[in-house]
Amino acid sequence: MDLVTFGETMLRLSPPGQERLERAASLDFRAAGAESNVAVNAGRLGLETCWLSKLPDNGLGRKVTATLRAQGTTPDVAWTDEGRQGTYYLEQAGKPRGTNVIYDRDGAAITTATPDDLGLDRIEASRAFFTSGITPALSATLEETTAALLEHAQDHGVTTYFDVNYRSKLWSPAEAREVLTDLFPAVDVLVVPERDADAVLDFQGDADEIAVALADEFDFETVIVTRGAEGALAWEDGDVVEQPVFEADTYDDIGTGDAFVGGYLARRLTGDSLADSLAYGAATAALKRTIPGDTAMVTPEEVDRVLSREGREISR
Repeated sequence: MDLVTFGETMLRLSPPGQERLERAASLDFRAAGAESNVAVNAGRLGLETCWLSKLPDNGLGRKVTATLRAQGTTPDVAWTDEGRQGTYYLEQAGKPRGTNVIYDRDGAAITTATPDDLGLDRIEASRAFFTSGITPALSATLEETTAALLEHAQDHGVTTYFDVNYRSKLWSPAEAREVLTDLFPAVDVLVVPERDADAVLDFQGDADEIAVALADEFDFETVIVTRGAEGALAWEDGDVVEQPVFEADTYDDIGTGDAFVGGYLARRLTGDSLADSLAYGAATAALKRTIPGDTAMVTPEEVDRVLSREGREISR
């Protein structure tokens, strides 16, 4: 197994086009979650991937696993008769209205997941383990479970990847900072949006200054700072690499960050350089913006075509 991820996958319900939820006569029905998105994205681009979680033993939970399995990722799930399937409602629109998300995930089955529920052998047999800051925000139990899984992975020589992925509807910056910094000693590679580095982790400065300061403070092997329209910047072994975005028309930008991480991991775990992996992630993210849903339903050939048409990274 190349990559194992752990987290909640919800069912995303959204009206067609830019319709208001209050006027909708039908809703599009998809599985969506940061960690499963990363697993699916990396899997479509060549990795063998597995997603760990806990789901209600009913048709909604089975909808999640069937969707992920159909997209090439192995679900390893603890089934339960307690708790429910989390959902979220997405109302998309351009400026000035903007996109709005309404979560309905209280009491979700995953909030009670412990290490004993989960396939630790999957982690032990993998090359990389990924989770995000969304997961420990969901419950005190998941805060403990996330820490235990990261530590378990490191103890078995598995590289740990963590995306801060701050959600203001789940917790405050102060709460997130306290929990996440306690997790960081068990993280090898950190992905953090520039805005979260400032507002949540309290690290200010240019992206390269933030990356260096985080690496120094927490002894990360690699720090990747994502900067929205300005692309991404990564620090590793004293070197800094910048990667601009690739031009894309945007039809659905939900999951763009997960596409970047999935694309990056697809190349990094097969031995590509930091610079080439960042470029691959950026190309995957650009393609995702043209695709409805939370996952990047793309092929390696499509990503290669984006890379062949556009410029590459800037190293310094």
